[in-house]
Amino acid sequence: MTYTAQSTLDSSFKSGESEFIRKAMKQPLLTKEDEQRLTRAWKHSRDSKALDRLIRSYSRLAVSSALKYKKFGLPVSDLIQEANVGLMQAADKFDPDRDVRFSTYSAWWIKAAIQEYILHSWSLVKIGTTAAQKKLFFNLRKIKNELKLINDGNLKPEEIKTISQRLD
Repeated sequence: MTYTAQSTLDSSFKSGESEFIRKAMKQPLLTKEDEQRLTRAWKHSRDSKALDRLIRSYSRLAVSSALKYKKFGLPVSDLIQEANVGLMQAADKFDPDRDVRFSTYSAWWIKAAIQEYILHSWSLVKIGTTAAQKKLFFNLRKIKNELKLINDGNLKPEEIKTISQRLD
């Protein structure tokens, strides 16, 4: 897991992102006993130092999980932030008295937080990337405005024909 995340560090990342990722990947792993001690300290006495150590130790899991979702074209820093939100939710909901590792439990929360962010942020309609596609997209919007056809997306056949003729 470390190799994958480290190998994806390239010049496309901002220096702050790269530094955060490098630091996260260098965090020492926790033993099962340390993990149990920290999760119990957080759950039972709300020890913020225990929570901080737990979150820092598993930030590599959050980063690694976030980097798997780069293909959606969303900012990596936002994906990492959402992964950390999932990690914190996992820390809050984790039951240290069950015989489950925190990393296993938190992986599900991290994935859920990232996927939720993607669903709310990623458009189902892709805006064109070429100049011609962008021109078409914005001209369509302009024509619909001119014809006062801004609505819920349901156009009548005659409205579609008018727009088509004007776009030619």
